[in-house]
Amino acid sequence: MADILIVEDDKRINELIRRTLSMTGHQGFPAFSGREALFVLEGKRIDLILLDIGLPDMDGFGLMKRLAGEYADIPVICVTARDEVPDRVKGLKGGAEDYIVKPFAVEELLARIQVVLRRFHKEQNVFYIRDVEVDLSGAVVKRGGRTVELTNREYELLKVLLLNRNIALSRERLLELAWGMDFYGDDRTVDVHIRRLRQKLGLEKDIRTIFKYGYRLEV
Repeated sequence: MADILIVEDDKRINELIRRTLSMTGHQGFPAFSGREALFVLEGKRIDLILLDIGLPDMDGFGLMKRLAGEYADIPVICVTARDEVPDRVKGLKGGAEDYIVKPFAVEELLARIQVVLRRFHKEQNVFYIRDVEVDLSGAVVKRGGRTVELTNREYELLKVLLLNRNIALSRERLLELAWGMDFYGDDRTVDVHIRRLRQKLGLEKDIRTIFKYGYRLEV
């Protein structure tokens, strides 16, 4: 679990991100201005900052300059509606690890957060669901202490479900995330692999079917 500072002046977006982080095991701390962000940083150990550029008291670029000293070791992901190339370049050159443009899909945001946390060795690698243990660092899956052999596709699908736990994903999105954009097939492939995961790991009650949509791993 990571402690993540959400610097976003739109309260609805801030709360959406906070709830999404909470569902996936992270803890979000809201800040609605640059000054509030600095106040939170003074009293809390933060692993990652999600930063809007258009803040009411200072822009995100200015705040990143303030962070470059004492808080230079905290990675920053810009999350903003400003999608012009010069802004992207300015954000990345200013120290941001990534730059996400609104509106965004929550699973994309979570994936990018995971990449940055992994880069800074702050990601969660071991997950437990009932008697199932999944170690992402070693790609090892155990049930009741015994190793379970999964195919590459089954493992990638399980990994996607874990990293997006408690979030409903469509079959099409699961195909894209677990199989890749270049996969040629239909969404029945997902159903087959979900059935195998349920059987091998005893997760019939944990991997929930979302009617006419897809699946959600409830943890």
